[in-house]
Amino acid sequence: MNVQEYFFTALGGSTMPLSNYRGQPILIVNTASKCGYTPQYQKLEFLWKDYKGSGLIVIGIPSNDFGEQEPDDEDAIAEFCTTNYNVTFPMTSKQSVIGRGAHPLFVAMREEFGEDVIPRWNFYKYFFDRQGLL
Repeated sequence: MNVQEYFFTALGGSTMPLSNYRGQPILIVNTASKCGYTPQYQKLEFLWKDYKGSGLIVIGIPSNDFGEQEPDDEDAIAEFCTTNYNVTFPMTSKQSVIGRGAHPLFVAMREEFGEDVIPRWNFYKYFFDRQGLL
C-alpha cells in the first residue's frame, strides 16, 4: 500500500489527495481535542514548522474513536486547534480510524501490516517516506 493513493476531506471541506504530497515524507497522527495527549498538538506544530522547509508534511486526523474525546463538530475542532495550539499543519475532517467505518487508509494498513499497526488510542503516529511507504 502507498499512502499517496488515498485522499481525505480537509477541515473546511476541500479535498485532500495525499498524492499532492508526492516526494515528501508524511507524518500522519490521529488526534483528539479532549485527551490527556492533546498537548502534543504543540509539539506537532513545532515539528511542522521546523521541517516543512525540508518537505515534511504533518497531517492531523481528528477521531472520536477512543473515549469519545473528539465529540465536537469540525468547526469547533478547527477553532480549538487554532486557538489553543496555533495549529497550521493540515487537518482532515473527523474520521474513524478503527472498526468497520475506518478510513480506507487505516483499513489498508491493517490488511497489509496486521492488527498491531492500528491505533489503540489517540495520537498514534505513522511516518511514510518520500515514496509513500510506511
